Amino acid sequence: MRKETDFLGEAMLPDDSLYGINAWRAAQNFPDRTPFHVEWYRALGLVKLACYQTIMAFGESASSASLEDRLPAGMEDLNVFAFLEEAAEEISAGKHFDHFIVPAVQGGAGTSINMNINEIASNVALLKQGYTPGDYSHTDPFMHANLFQSTNDVVPSALKIAVMQLLSGLEDAINALRVSVEKLETKHRHELRMAYTQMQQALPSSYGHLFGSYNEALSRDWWRVSKSFERIKAVNLGGGATGSGMAIPRFFIMEVVSRLQHLTSLPVARSENLPDTTQNLDAFVEVHGILKAHAVNLEKIAGDLRLLSADTMGAGQIHIPRRQTGSSIMPGKVNPVIPEYIISAAHKVYSNDTLITSLCGQASLDLNAYLPMIGHALIDSLKLLVNAATSMQKNLTEGLQTEKDDSLQQIMHSPSVTTALIPYIGYRKAADLARHMKEHQCSIKEANHVLQVLSPGKLEQLLKPEKLLQLGYSLRDLSSPWQ
Repeated sequence: MRKETDFLGEAMLPDDSLYGINAWRAAQNFPDRTPFHVEWYRALGLVKLACYQTIMAFGESASSASLEDRLPAGMEDLNVFAFLEEAAEEISAGKHFDHFIVPAVQGGAGTSINMNINEIASNVALLKQGYTPGDYSHTDPFMHANLFQSTNDVVPSALKIAVMQLLSGLEDAINALRVSVEKLETKHRHELRMAYTQMQQALPSSYGHLFGSYNEALSRDWWRVSKSFERIKAVNLGGGATGSGMAIPRFFIMEVVSRLQHLTSLPVARSENLPDTTQNLDAFVEVHGILKAHAVNLEKIAGDLRLLSADTMGAGQIHIPRRQTGSSIMPGKVNPVIPEYIISAAHKVYSNDTLITSLCGQASLDLNAYLPMIGHALIDSLKLLVNAATSMQKNLTEGLQTEKDDSLQQIMHSPSVTTALIPYIGYRKAADLARHMKEHQCSIKEANHVLQVLSPGKLEQLLKPEKLLQLGYSLRDLSSPWQ
């Protein structure tokens, strides 16, 4: 065991632990064991890497100007930052994550997050130099690993990197789902189906209309997500604790975000108002609102497909892929587990939206102390939606089948189909046909045979699928030669 100290006291830590006393105290103080998102951890490695590269560039610039004797405290040995750079690269690759012991649910505005990373980076650098973990006289978590940085600019900047990386994945997932739905729209464009309003039979429609509506909604989702990068591209890295840049070299402030942009290939930019970006997190509320809109569309589509495939719809208007056994006691039962999974994920996103909204509003003066929980919920929603959209595409829309013949028969037996005849015979005669169909449980052709409202040929023409699906009618339609 090794002993580490801070101004509160001391703690005994395992000799080989890469975390230090700061992370250890956090683990004791925050007993919740909700795991921190590895995506955020890796993004922190990228931010630290940008910082260390900028520090080294600052030292080289000072040396070329013969000003190395004026470098600030902590920069006496630039070799330290070369080893920290290697450590940050490993963190950005996800290494040493088992030494990140700070849970997702915490207090302290993210200081515990930043210090756990600083301790890991310092101890990895120490090992690379041939020293033992905890020998901070050579590489210190505060003086070296955290040089020119603050929790308040490092942690939110890393969060934005993680979010943008996940947004890219969500864009791809939505687009793959949209393409899958577009194929269904094309394949079933002219197949008739009964439309429903308020859970009651409405008018004849088509599977093309149904899947086309889903395609449009998903296209809007894709467009909105693609615009989210613009909403969160401004980072406050280099601004320090409150965005004022106090005790930070101007060289570092001006250069570090460019380094981060190069490392990530993401459209990050230094905020034009560092204090604003430090204290106001409304951009996260806006972005999550876009995620919530996508969750709404996923729930709507999943709910529709679950309903249309249900036994309550008779044989079901559609057949969704059978994915797993549905009951531990009823043989042969197969449940719509994929729609139910997607709907559950959507509701988790809704709850995250409430959490993010309320905690972003809890910012006080120059900082929001609840960034860790905000970030955790935001990343949680992104991962939920990536997985939900991917599952919908692979396990639901791929392999979906329609009931073309049954749908056509259902339409011809639905009194609502008489709506298509109103321009030709008027409302009251159409109502007579509908009433007869309902009372005698017969088709529209059988009802017309009894009531003699239209000639059989005329009715046949008006009930053609292309006629039922055309957008409106013209006066020429009312004077067609077959009338």
